[in-house]
Amino acid sequence: MGFYQRLCEKLKGKIPENLFEKLPRTCRITGKVAIIKLSRELEMWKKEIGNAIMEILPVKTVCVLKRIEGIERKPIIEVIAGNGTETLHKEHGCIYKIDVSRFMFSHGNKAEKLRIISLVRNGEIIADMFAGIGYFTIPLAKLTKAKKIYAAEINPESVKYLLENVKLNKVEEKVEIFEGDCREMCKILAEKGIKADRILMGYLFETEKFLPYALLISKKDTYIHFHFLSKEEEIENMMNKIKQIATDYNAEISIKLVKKVKSYAPGIYHMVADILVEKC
Repeated sequence: MGFYQRLCEKLKGKIPENLFEKLPRTCRITGKVAIIKLSRELEMWKKEIGNAIMEILPVKTVCVLKRIEGIERKPIIEVIAGNGTETLHKEHGCIYKIDVSRFMFSHGNKAEKLRIISLVRNGEIIADMFAGIGYFTIPLAKLTKAKKIYAAEINPESVKYLLENVKLNKVEEKVEIFEGDCREMCKILAEKGIKADRILMGYLFETEKFLPYALLISKKDTYIHFHFLSKEEEIENMMNKIKQIATDYNAEISIKLVKKVKSYAPGIYHMVADILVEKC
Protein backbone atom coordinates (compact mmCIF):
# COMPACT_ATOMS: atom_id res chain seq x y z
CA MET A 1 0.00 0.00 0.00
CA GLY A 2 1.42 3.39 -1.00
CA PHE A 3 1.83 6.53 1.09
CA TYR A 4 -1.44 8.11 -0.06
CA GLN A 5 -3.52 4.98 0.54
CA ARG A 6 -2.03 4.48 4.02
CA LEU A 7 -2.67 8.13 4.87
CA CYS A 8 -6.31 7.82 3.82
CA GLU A 9 -6.70 4.74 6.01
CA LYS A 10 -5.28 6.52 9.04
CA LEU A 11 -7.51 9.56 8.55
CA LYS A 12 -10.81 7.76 8.20
CA GLY A 13 -13.22 9.27 10.70
CA LYS A 14 -10.79 12.12 11.47
CA ILE A 15 -11.31 14.38 8.47
CA PRO A 16 -14.18 14.55 5.96
CA GLU A 17 -13.75 11.82 3.36
CA ASN A 18 -14.69 14.19 0.55
CA LEU A 19 -11.34 15.92 1.25
CA PHE A 20 -9.27 12.77 0.79
CA GLU A 21 -8.64 13.72 -2.82
CA LYS A 22 -6.87 16.86 -1.54
CA LEU A 23 -4.39 14.90 0.61
CA PRO A 24 -0.74 14.89 -0.49
CA ARG A 25 0.12 11.94 -2.74
CA THR A 26 3.77 11.93 -1.73
CA CYS A 27 6.08 13.47 0.83
CA ARG A 28 9.76 14.31 0.86
CA ILE A 29 11.79 12.67 3.62
CA THR A 30 15.06 14.27 4.69
CA GLY A 31 16.62 12.30 7.51
CA LYS A 32 13.89 11.95 10.13
CA VAL A 33 11.79 14.85 8.84
CA ALA A 34 8.85 14.50 6.46
CA ILE A 35 7.99 17.52 4.34
CA ILE A 36 4.64 17.85 2.58
CA LYS A 37 2.63 20.42 0.68
CA LEU A 38 -0.89 21.01 1.95
CA SER A 39 -3.86 22.61 0.21
CA ARG A 40 -5.76 25.41 1.95
CA GLU A 41 -8.85 23.21 2.26
CA LEU A 42 -6.94 20.95 4.66
CA GLU A 43 -5.48 23.71 6.84
CA MET A 44 -7.85 23.12 9.79
CA TRP A 45 -6.94 19.40 9.84
CA LYS A 46 -3.18 19.84 9.56
CA LYS A 47 -2.50 18.41 13.05
CA GLU A 48 -4.52 15.29 12.32
CA ILE A 49 -2.67 14.87 9.03
CA GLY A 50 0.70 15.43 10.67
CA ASN A 51 0.00 12.90 13.41
CA ALA A 52 -1.20 10.35 10.85
CA ILE A 53 2.04 10.73 8.88
CA MET A 54 4.02 10.25 12.11
CA GLU A 55 2.21 6.93 12.54
CA ILE A 56 2.92 5.60 9.05
CA LEU A 57 6.47 6.87 8.51
CA PRO A 58 9.63 6.50 10.67
CA VAL A 59 10.04 10.25 11.19
CA LYS A 60 10.32 12.54 14.22
CA THR A 61 8.79 15.66 12.63
CA VAL A 62 6.29 16.52 9.91
CA CYS A 63 6.49 19.92 8.23
CA VAL A 64 4.42 21.75 5.66
CA LEU A 65 6.43 23.55 3.00
CA LYS A 66 4.75 26.91 2.54
CA ARG A 67 7.07 28.38 -0.07
CA ILE A 68 10.70 28.88 -1.03
CA GLU A 69 12.11 32.39 -0.87
CA GLY A 70 14.92 34.23 -2.61
CA ILE A 71 17.90 33.15 -4.65
CA GLU A 72 19.21 31.26 -1.63
CA ARG A 73 16.11 29.05 -1.87
CA LYS A 74 15.27 29.38 1.83
CA PRO A 75 12.35 27.13 2.75
CA ILE A 76 9.45 28.60 4.73
CA ILE A 77 8.00 25.71 6.70
CA GLU A 78 5.54 25.02 9.49
CA VAL A 79 5.94 22.12 11.90
CA ILE A 80 2.58 20.33 12.21
CA ALA A 81 3.65 17.24 14.19
CA GLY A 82 6.62 16.30 16.34
CA ASN A 83 9.38 18.83 16.88
CA GLY A 84 12.89 19.61 15.76
CA THR A 85 13.88 20.55 12.20
CA GLU A 86 17.53 19.54 12.48
CA THR A 87 18.28 16.01 11.32
CA LEU A 88 20.92 13.68 9.92
CA HIS A 89 20.30 12.68 6.33
CA LYS A 90 22.13 9.77 4.69
CA GLU A 91 22.79 9.50 0.96
CA HIS A 92 25.32 7.39 -0.95
CA GLY A 93 26.91 6.37 2.36
CA CYS A 94 27.48 10.00 3.35
CA ILE A 95 25.98 11.81 6.34
CA TYR A 96 24.61 15.33 6.14
CA LYS A 97 23.54 17.30 9.18
CA ILE A 98 20.90 19.74 8.01
CA ASP A 99 18.17 22.00 9.36
CA VAL A 100 15.25 21.77 6.96
CA SER A 101 13.92 25.13 8.17
CA ARG A 102 17.08 26.78 6.81
CA PHE A 103 18.12 24.72 3.81
CA MET A 104 16.54 22.60 1.11
CA PHE A 105 18.20 19.24 0.54
CA SER A 106 17.90 18.71 -3.19
CA HIS A 107 17.06 15.04 -3.69
CA GLY A 108 16.94 15.73 -7.43
CA ASN A 109 20.73 16.13 -7.52
CA LYS A 110 21.36 12.53 -6.47
CA ALA A 111 22.09 11.23 -9.98
CA GLU A 112 24.31 14.21 -10.76
CA LYS A 113 26.40 13.56 -7.65
CA LEU A 114 26.93 9.95 -8.72
CA ARG A 115 27.88 11.08 -12.21
CA ILE A 116 30.53 13.49 -10.94
CA ILE A 117 31.87 10.92 -8.49
CA SER A 118 32.33 8.46 -11.38
CA LEU A 119 34.40 11.02 -13.32
CA VAL A 120 36.94 11.85 -10.61
CA ARG A 121 40.40 10.38 -11.12
CA ASN A 122 42.89 9.47 -8.41
CA GLY A 123 44.82 12.40 -7.01
CA GLU A 124 42.62 15.16 -8.38
CA ILE A 125 42.55 18.63 -6.88
CA ILE A 126 38.96 19.88 -6.86
CA ALA A 127 37.48 23.31 -6.21
CA ASP A 128 33.86 23.50 -5.12
CA MET A 129 33.00 27.16 -5.60
CA PHE A 130 29.53 26.98 -4.01
CA ALA A 131 29.83 24.28 -1.38
CA GLY A 132 26.71 24.94 0.71
CA ILE A 133 26.53 22.39 3.51
CA GLY A 134 28.68 20.00 1.48
CA TYR A 135 26.20 18.59 -1.03
CA PHE A 136 29.02 17.72 -3.48
CA THR A 137 32.10 18.29 -1.33
CA ILE A 138 31.23 15.50 1.11
CA PRO A 139 30.67 12.64 -1.41
CA LEU A 140 33.67 13.75 -3.47
CA ALA A 141 35.87 13.67 -0.38
CA LYS A 142 34.46 10.43 1.01
CA LEU A 143 33.80 8.34 -2.09
CA THR A 144 36.64 9.28 -4.44
CA LYS A 145 40.42 9.28 -4.29
CA ALA A 146 40.66 13.01 -4.89
CA LYS A 147 43.74 14.47 -3.22
CA LYS A 148 42.25 17.77 -2.02
CA ILE A 149 38.96 19.64 -2.18
CA TYR A 150 38.87 23.39 -1.70
CA ALA A 151 35.33 24.32 -0.67
CA ALA A 152 34.09 27.93 -0.68
CA GLU A 153 30.88 29.05 1.01
CA ILE A 154 29.78 32.60 1.74
CA ASN A 155 26.76 31.90 3.99
CA PRO A 156 27.90 31.60 7.66
CA GLU A 157 25.01 29.26 8.52
CA SER A 158 25.96 26.95 5.66
CA VAL A 159 29.62 27.05 6.73
CA LYS A 160 28.62 25.89 10.22
CA TYR A 161 26.95 22.78 8.78
CA LEU A 162 29.69 22.25 6.22
CA LEU A 163 32.27 22.12 9.04
CA GLU A 164 30.13 19.64 10.98
CA ASN A 165 29.53 17.46 7.92
CA VAL A 166 33.24 17.32 7.15
CA LYS A 167 33.83 16.05 10.71
CA LEU A 168 30.87 13.63 10.64
CA ASN A 169 32.25 12.01 7.50
CA LYS A 170 35.86 12.07 8.77
CA VAL A 171 37.26 13.84 5.71
CA GLU A 172 39.01 16.73 7.49
CA GLU A 173 42.36 15.93 5.88
CA LYS A 174 40.96 16.13 2.35
CA VAL A 175 38.78 19.23 2.64
CA GLU A 176 39.92 22.82 3.11
CA ILE A 177 37.04 25.22 3.76
CA PHE A 178 37.13 28.84 2.70
CA GLU A 179 34.47 30.99 4.39
CA GLY A 180 33.72 33.84 2.04
CA ASP A 181 33.21 34.72 -1.61
CA CYS A 182 34.42 31.98 -3.95
CA ARG A 183 36.05 34.61 -6.14
CA GLU A 184 38.38 35.45 -3.28
CA MET A 185 39.18 31.77 -2.82
CA CYS A 186 40.08 31.47 -6.50
CA LYS A 187 42.36 34.51 -6.30
CA ILE A 188 44.13 33.12 -3.22
CA LEU A 189 44.61 29.71 -4.84
CA ALA A 190 45.93 31.36 -8.01
CA GLU A 191 48.41 33.43 -6.01
CA LYS A 192 49.67 30.20 -4.42
CA GLY A 193 50.02 28.60 -7.85
CA ILE A 194 47.32 26.02 -7.11
CA LYS A 195 45.42 24.79 -10.15
CA ALA A 196 42.36 22.56 -10.05
CA ASP A 197 41.76 19.42 -12.07
CA ARG A 198 38.02 19.79 -11.61
CA ILE A 199 35.85 22.76 -10.65
CA LEU A 200 32.25 22.62 -9.48
CA MET A 201 30.11 25.66 -10.14
CA GLY A 202 26.87 24.53 -8.55
CA TYR A 203 25.15 27.91 -8.52
CA LEU A 204 22.11 28.69 -10.65
CA PHE A 205 21.85 32.47 -10.90
CA GLU A 206 24.19 34.35 -13.24
CA THR A 207 26.79 31.65 -12.83
CA GLU A 208 28.64 33.05 -15.82
CA LYS A 209 29.89 36.05 -13.83
CA PHE A 210 31.96 33.64 -11.72
CA LEU A 211 33.45 31.81 -14.71
CA PRO A 212 36.52 34.10 -15.09
CA TYR A 213 37.54 33.13 -11.55
CA ALA A 214 37.19 29.44 -12.33
CA LEU A 215 39.44 30.00 -15.36
CA LEU A 216 41.93 31.68 -13.01
CA ILE A 217 42.59 28.32 -11.32
CA SER A 218 42.25 26.20 -14.47
CA LYS A 219 44.93 24.56 -16.58
CA LYS A 220 45.01 22.32 -19.60
CA ASP A 221 42.51 19.47 -19.15
CA THR A 222 40.66 21.04 -16.21
CA TYR A 223 36.97 20.16 -16.21
CA ILE A 224 34.47 22.79 -15.11
CA HIS A 225 30.96 21.60 -14.23
CA PHE A 226 28.90 24.71 -14.88
CA HIS A 227 25.33 24.76 -13.51
CA PHE A 228 22.70 27.20 -14.74
CA LEU A 229 18.97 27.75 -15.18
CA SER A 230 17.55 27.87 -18.68
CA LYS A 231 14.56 27.43 -20.88
CA GLU A 232 15.11 24.83 -23.58
CA GLU A 233 15.31 27.44 -26.34
CA GLU A 234 17.88 29.54 -24.45
CA ILE A 235 20.51 26.87 -23.81
CA GLU A 236 22.48 27.67 -26.96
CA ASN A 237 22.65 31.34 -25.95
CA MET A 238 24.24 30.36 -22.65
CA MET A 239 26.77 28.14 -24.40
CA ASN A 240 27.73 31.04 -26.68
CA LYS A 241 28.08 33.29 -23.63
CA ILE A 242 30.41 30.76 -21.97
CA LYS A 243 32.56 30.52 -25.10
CA GLN A 244 32.79 34.31 -25.35
CA ILE A 245 33.88 34.65 -21.72
CA ALA A 246 36.60 32.05 -22.29
CA THR A 247 37.80 33.93 -25.39
CA ASP A 248 37.83 37.23 -23.47
CA TYR A 249 40.13 35.64 -20.90
CA ASN A 250 42.44 34.05 -23.48
CA ALA A 251 41.24 30.54 -22.73
CA GLU A 252 40.32 27.81 -25.19
CA ILE A 253 37.50 25.50 -24.17
CA SER A 254 35.23 22.85 -25.57
CA ILE A 255 31.81 21.96 -24.22
CA LYS A 256 31.68 18.20 -23.89
CA LEU A 257 28.19 17.72 -22.48
CA VAL A 258 25.06 19.70 -21.72
CA LYS A 259 22.33 17.92 -19.77
CA LYS A 260 19.28 18.48 -17.62
CA VAL A 261 19.72 17.85 -13.91
CA LYS A 262 16.06 18.36 -13.04
CA SER A 263 13.05 20.55 -13.65
CA TYR A 264 13.21 23.82 -11.71
CA ALA A 265 9.93 25.50 -12.64
CA PRO A 266 7.43 25.14 -15.51
CA GLY A 267 9.50 25.37 -18.69
CA ILE A 268 12.74 26.11 -16.81
CA TYR A 269 15.44 23.51 -16.17
CA HIS A 270 18.41 23.13 -13.88
CA MET A 271 21.17 22.38 -16.41
CA VAL A 272 24.82 21.43 -16.21
CA ALA A 273 27.51 21.87 -18.86
CA ASP A 274 30.80 19.97 -18.73
CA ILE A 275 33.48 22.36 -19.97
CA LEU A 276 36.95 21.09 -20.86
CA VAL A 277 39.68 23.70 -20.67
CA GLU A 278 42.11 23.07 -23.54
CA LYS A 279 44.31 26.11 -23.04
CA CYS A 280 44.45 28.63 -20.25
